[in-house]
Amino acid sequence: MTIQNNQKGINISEIDTPSIIVDLDIVENNIKKMQNFANDNDVSMRPHSKTNKSPYWAKKQIDQGAIGICCAKLGEAEEMAKGGIAEILIPNQIVGKSKIQRLVNVNKISKVMVAVENEDNVNELSKAFEENSLTLGVIIEVNVGMDRCGLELDEIVDFTKLIKEKKGLSFEGIMGYEGHTVNIDNYEERVNETTKAMNKLISARDLIVENGIEVKIVSASGTGTYNITSKIEGITELQCGSYIFMDGNYLKIFDDFQPALSLMCTVVSRRKNNIVIDCGLKSVSMDQGLPEVVYPKGIKLISLSEEHCKCIIEEENDLKVGDKIFLRPMHSDTTINLHDDYFVHRDGILEESVPIAGRGKFK
Repeated sequence: MTIQNNQKGINISEIDTPSIIVDLDIVENNIKKMQNFANDNDVSMRPHSKTNKSPYWAKKQIDQGAIGICCAKLGEAEEMAKGGIAEILIPNQIVGKSKIQRLVNVNKISKVMVAVENEDNVNELSKAFEENSLTLGVIIEVNVGMDRCGLELDEIVDFTKLIKEKKGLSFEGIMGYEGHTVNIDNYEERVNETTKAMNKLISARDLIVENGIEVKIVSASGTGTYNITSKIEGITELQCGSYIFMDGNYLKIFDDFQPALSLMCTVVSRRKNNIVIDCGLKSVSMDQGLPEVVYPKGIKLISLSEEHCKCIIEEENDLKVGDKIFLRPMHSDTTINLHDDYFVHRDGILEESVPIAGRGKFK
């Protein structure tokens, strides 16, 4: 009999490989721990779904108390809206006629806010939403040190006034992403650099408020800075995403949340102390470094090609062709984007196969 990948109750070792395996107990503990922390520090959680890309996980976060979610791209937001997520923030710019029309359409299903920083873009958004008798919530992105997108402090007030004058738009607040600080190894340095970034964001808020304009949202934070940004007075919400599964890279700097995701692979060849497993660049990313072998111990990953992964056995064992090996990606987001499904388990028994709805939705 052929065992199907999504047959509930099978041992995860029976699932075809390479596959993403997620420990549901650990995920639920991570979600609860982050939400409790946010509650204790009087900030809201708006988790970033660019990591998990699935309404399944977003609903678990909202059920624990999150006010909504973030999506990196409009395509992800469309999938989340279809999946029943009522409030979505896209903390990026939505530019161009076709995308703006899609934004109008998705706002007929869910409340979707976007980040803005450009006058022409604001004009186009205003025109489209006014024509459709809708109102789009917008937040201004502030450059807090990433030097990627966002306005500088001397541009903030005039730009806010511009938005306030536009029909079809509602000014909701500001955001800044301290992505340049989230992976700083030294905690004291991470605190110092994050504080500098967030002080700039709070200064932007103060300038707007001094001009008589209400700022409802001050949104920020990645997983690596959640316990720093949350304690800065004036921050209203956190956008952390990776904490749900925990990346290998984040585990190098702190262990506040436990790793829940691994890539299960199969040994396809063994020659003495050299083995080859059935994953490669098409199933695991290495943009933040080579993944690590988490089980069994004593195996080191050497290199990845398209469909193969070479490993060396450093501690003698009886691994043979057909045995399973579990890897931890250094960066979950980009690995998840290569797969169609999560295989969710408790204690090694498959609970369900969960579609990765936002996979490849980068438009």
